[in-house]
Formats: sequence, C-alpha cells, structure tokens
Amino acid sequence: MGTVTDPTVPDEILDPSDAVPEEVSFEGQLYDARPARLRPRARLRDLLWQRKPKQPGSASGDNPEYVQWLESESMLADARTFARKFAGEGSMWQNPYAAPDPRAAIEKAAVWFTAYPISMITAPDATFLGALGNERLWSAFEQIGITAVHTGPVKRAGGISGWETTPSVDGHFDRISTQFDEMFGTEDEFRAMCEVATAHGGIVIDDIVPGHTGKGADFRLAEMKVGDYPGIYHMVEIPQKDWALLPKVPKGQDSVNLDPATEKKLTDEGYIVGELQRVIFFEPGVKETNWSATAPVLGPDGEEHRWVYLHYFKEGQPSLNWLDPTFAGMRLVIGDALHSLGDLGSGALRLDANGFLGVEKSASGGPAWSEGHPLSEAANQLIASMVRKVGGFTFQELNLTIDDILSSGERGADLSYDFVNRPAYHHALATGDAEFLRLTMRAAREIGVDTVSLVHALQNHDEMTYELVHFATLHAGDTFSFRRKPILGGDLATLIRAELTEKLTGDNGPYNSTFTTNGIASTTASIIAASLGLNDLSALTSENIEAIKKAHLLLAMYNAWQPGVFALSGWDLVGALPLERKQVAALIKDGDTRWIHRGAYDLLDFAPEATESTSRIPKARSLYGSLTTQLADDTSFASKLRDILTARARHGLATGEQVDIPATSHKGMLVLVHRLADADQITVLNFSSETVSGSVRSLELTPGSKVVDMMTEAPVGEVDDLHSLYVVLQPHEGRSLLVLRPSESD
Repeated sequence: MGTVTDPTVPDEILDPSDAVPEEVSFEGQLYDARPARLRPRARLRDLLWQRKPKQPGSASGDNPEYVQWLESESMLADARTFARKFAGEGSMWQNPYAAPDPRAAIEKAAVWFTAYPISMITAPDATFLGALGNERLWSAFEQIGITAVHTGPVKRAGGISGWETTPSVDGHFDRISTQFDEMFGTEDEFRAMCEVATAHGGIVIDDIVPGHTGKGADFRLAEMKVGDYPGIYHMVEIPQKDWALLPKVPKGQDSVNLDPATEKKLTDEGYIVGELQRVIFFEPGVKETNWSATAPVLGPDGEEHRWVYLHYFKEGQPSLNWLDPTFAGMRLVIGDALHSLGDLGSGALRLDANGFLGVEKSASGGPAWSEGHPLSEAANQLIASMVRKVGGFTFQELNLTIDDILSSGERGADLSYDFVNRPAYHHALATGDAEFLRLTMRAAREIGVDTVSLVHALQNHDEMTYELVHFATLHAGDTFSFRRKPILGGDLATLIRAELTEKLTGDNGPYNSTFTTNGIASTTASIIAASLGLNDLSALTSENIEAIKKAHLLLAMYNAWQPGVFALSGWDLVGALPLERKQVAALIKDGDTRWIHRGAYDLLDFAPEATESTSRIPKARSLYGSLTTQLADDTSFASKLRDILTARARHGLATGEQVDIPATSHKGMLVLVHRLADADQITVLNFSSETVSGSVRSLELTPGSKVVDMMTEAPVGEVDDLHSLYVVLQPHEGRSLLVLRPSESD
C-alpha cells in the first residue's frame, strides 16, 4: 500500500514526505514493482520567505540596503530555499523519471484549455486566477470534456529600474519573480484553482521559462557583479580598456542592441561567439543581432561594469547560461519548477523557449551553433527528470526540425507541441488540398515521432507559425515528392509559405497580418474566413458564420481524433475574430502584430457589458457566444465539440497508436488509421469545399471488420477483401469510424 495523507492534518503543516497516491494505472498493473505516481500537491505551505521592504536611499550598488533588497526579490535566492525543502526526502525517490511517458501524461489530462491571462474577461471583483478557479467554469469544462487548464504566464514579469518595477515586454514571458503578479491573483487563488480542478477530474499546468528571464532583480545583481548572479546569464564583462568597442547607450535606456559590425569586432576580440543561426524578432535599427551592451553599472565592489549579454528574443529577455561553472541558471530554473509543483499544487509544466539553451562558437567561422545543440537536450532532460521525480510531467514548445523533436523527446519533456502539422492543416483548409499535410505527417512517422507524444492544438497566444524549419534548414537539400514533381525541402518551404501568405493575408484576408518572418497573426476563425473567401468580417451573414463553425469543428476533429493531447484556447471556444489594428496600435508599433489575435474574451458572461479585459486588452468580436449560451444549444460549437470529445474519450483514442496515413482518392481527403486497445479507428476528413466520395484503403484494416460511426454508433459498412471501405463526405465534414475486427464484431 502507498502512503495516505491523514485527513485530520491541516494542509498548512504538510511536509514534503506527505503524498497522495493516484489510482493504479494500466502501467502500474503491468509493472507493479514500480512506485505509484504521486499527484503533486501544495507541500510547502509552511515556507514563509521574507521580502525586505524598500528603503530610502540610492538605487545603486554602493547602497547595501538596495543590494539586499534585490537579493530578497531574486528568483535565485528563492530557488535555494525551495530546493533545500526537497533535499534528503524519501518522496524524491517514489516516481520513475528517466524516460518520458506521454501516455501516462495523457491519462492525467488529454484535453487542455490554454488560457491567456491578459485576454480573459472576469467578473468586476474577480482576478484572472479567481475566474479560472470558478466552479461554474470547471463545470462547463467538465461537460465539454476539458481535463486540464494551462494558465499561461501569471507571475511577475518585466523588469526592475531602481526601486520600481517596469512592465513586461513580451506578454509576461519575461519572468522576474516566483511571486504572482497581483494583476492576475494570489498564491491562495492559484491553490484554490488547483483544488477545484481536482474536484472536476482535472489538473492545472503552470509555466517555467528555462531560456531567459526579464530584467529583474537577478539581472540587476548580475550587472553589479554580485556573487553567482552573472553566472545565470550568457553575459560577458568587457574591461574598461575596451569600452570603446561598445556603442553608447542613449539616455533613458539601460542597454543598446549591437549592430552586426560591433558584434563582429567583439567576436574577433574573443569576447562573444558572435552571429547566431538566426535573429528572432529581427527589426532593422531595433534588433539587428542577438547581443546587447549594458550601460556602466556601479557594483558593491566600487567598480563600474559593462557587459555584453545574449537575448534570443527581445532586449529585455536576457538568455540563461546552462553551462556556467556556478550552475546558477540551472539552480534558478529547477527551484522555480519545484515551487510550482511542490508548493502551488500544479500537476505539469510547460517549458517555454527551451530549444535555445546551448551556444557554441563555430569552428568553421560561420554562425554559432545555437539550435538543436546537445546542451539543450541535456538541460531539458534534467528539467523533465526533476519534474517526473516529484510526480508531474512537462511539455515543450519547440519550433525546430522533426529530428530535433525526436531527439529532445527521447529523454526530455513528456510531450511536444506540434508546430510541424499546424501550418500544414491550415494549408489543407486554405487550398482544399491535404497533400502537404499528408507529407508532414508521414515525415514525422518515418523519422520516428509518435503522434501520441504531441500536443495537437488549435490557436494559442502565438502567431500561426509557418517557418517550416524542418524543410527550410536541416532538410533544405533533401528531395521530396509534391504535386507529382520532385522538389527540394528549401523550395517546398518557400512555396508553402508563399501560398499561405497569399491565401490568408492581403486582399484575401486583410484582417490577418504577417508577423515578422515567423508566421501570420490570426485567430482560427479568421484563418477559416480567409480560406472560405470571406474578406470582409463586418459583412458576415448567419450562413457565413455557420460555414466558419463547420470548418472550425473540422480542424478540431483533425486535432482531437488522433493520439496525443488536444488543446484549444478561449479564442477558439468563443469563435473570436482579430482586433482591428487601430485598437492595439500602441502594442503593434514595434512590429509585434500578434496583439491583433489576442483580443479579450468572456467565457461565461462574467461581465457582459465589458469592452476590455482588466489588462486593457479590447474585447474581440465573438461568433459563437459564451459557453453559458452555447451549452444550452445542441447545435453550437461548444456542444458539437463536446460530442467530438465524448467519442474520443469513450474509446481511448488519445492513447492509441497511429499505424497508417494511407493515400486517398481525392486531394482534399485525409485518412488516419489508429490501433486502439480493443479495436481499430479511422479518422476521415474532407478539407475541401466540395462533396467527396471514394474508398478508404489500408492494409492495417482487417477484411470482414464491421464499421461503426463513433458519433452516432450506427453501422456504416464492412471492410472488404481489398482492405477498403467506401465513404462519402460533405464539404468540411469529418467522421470517426470504429472498426471492429471479425472476432470482436461476432
């Protein structure tokens, strides 16, 4: 028997050895010698760390009170305290942790709602976390079939300037603290949300960012050269004798981006590794390289220091160094993870920007090695193993090659975001041709990526990424067959990008917008509208909205009716349209057009008259309405989604095995064949706007098998001696078919 918690003991005094064993899983029955997986719970509530109050005096390194205040605010200092609470505890040895286990993760949570804190409208007196822990909301989620909520970034972000904090520069993905941002709620509200989720059979997924922080206390202490803090970051001190190599920092700024010429000079002098493989968020005159120089900063040693630091993303997001001798960056991240799982009660973590954790100088004089580096894999293995050790699981967002997703998943995160097939299914809808989607899915199968290890998602907070890194980089010189002709991978990526841009932006979709070189800022509904030839969102008719809803459900079927996690957003649930550019002019002025698709939404009519969220994000137009309205209507998007997910859950499709992606008789069709525990399953989808008919043929299908529609449970035919089945699909229709092998059907 496993350990059980005494219900008479208050949660506030539980120690790290307290544990709640989960029900015995299928894996546990087969391998009963393996310890049961333990559900994370709030185990550190007796931990009260002291924050030093702000003191009068100069905000500089020669003021000990200021330095001590920064240290009390730093994530590294908190990490030391959190880690000590777990050291030497028997609970750290009760879970297997070496290998990723996607099926175990999916058994805990197979359908995710991905929230975006600053876009969610709440009741006037409620916080984001309070709203997300609302009983009515979780009842609606349970009714639809949603079993997990990914909160998105809710902890303090941005920076510190002097004694004051500065705003986030990237939607709260520039973390500076383990404390919650008061704008989103409190730790108690987070814990209460976890308890409500558990009561409804769900879990909460939190975030850690192993790639960078904001310019908070940790970075300010690093600039002052205090203790281990410089070891957190990829930063190099430039001696005063070489300050002439550095650009001047304009008044009012604390750093300035290096231009390519300065980057090369510092590289030639041996200070930095120089140019990287690509410059994310490249903007002429704003961000031309991944390196910036700080202004002179006075340290407690009485000396002024200047640094050059790396930032893959924005200037306010200094990159973490995973191979500094102090291992300070690693300690910061691991402590943050333990806090979320052990103290707050979350059950899983998203690893953001975790593909850029290794940087190495090129031996050939070319760009430095900064993507797909073995150090990234090693660091991810450390993080993911630690999370599994305490009973949780992780998922990663890696927009890299399929090969890198495979290698990083062998010992790293349990699940990986599916960035490869998402632009492919958008391309299928936009063109009415699923050939490229079949190509990407088959490529993943051939390389060895199991679809059960992927998070198949509709919209999230980022743009619809179409970089197609797999084809544009590692496989640029490989030959693929597309539209009956051979084509190089690099040319294929260029072609698909051009077609997506033409079909979904410009005159065809003026409400969508390109986002730098990465993709298209859009909602799922606006991708569909452009695909359907609806270029004026203000003129949508009820018939147009029904057509959008039908195609939206088709995309949900694609993502849900295959093994793996299915994820969707609040924008999907309400059918949000993009904001007009003038509504977010201040936010997109630096080129970050993603703000047009991050409009505010109200899931439960928390504040029907609200025109914006509490974070001042304008409310987006909703095509489907709130969940309250939708769940009272069996024809609504949410109700139809419930039916799709019910069929999925009834037969365990989420943890099945994909065994075939057969050829089709019509270019708009996609057929997927899956092996379930006691049957086979076929997903048949029509991405075209015309009725299609033809045979579904796969050698994986057994002749004589009875075929049943999983949605209606009505018989639809039998697999013939050619291992095939005849189907007819209406425009943008999808069907999930259960295939009962002869012995089972008899």
